[in-house]
Amino acid sequence: MKKTRKLYESSSGDRWYLIADPSGAVFIRHEANVASGGKVEHEDIVAFLGRGIGPEQQELLRLIGTLAEEHPAHA
Repeated sequence: MKKTRKLYESSSGDRWYLIADPSGAVFIRHEANVASGGKVEHEDIVAFLGRGIGPEQQELLRLIGTLAEEHPAHA
């Protein structure tokens, strides 16, 4: 079963999700708004983050940052 978490939804209705599939692959799913054709695309996380620092990338980075908060390193 795929695990899905919504990362961000723009004011125009575009949506981005973080997806983990049963094989262990993790990727971004982008669902364009209806006015843009409603196209669904999947993208590697590295490529997604390499495209810029829009609010959808900022949300993924924020989410990654919460992992460090939950599991502090032991010195």
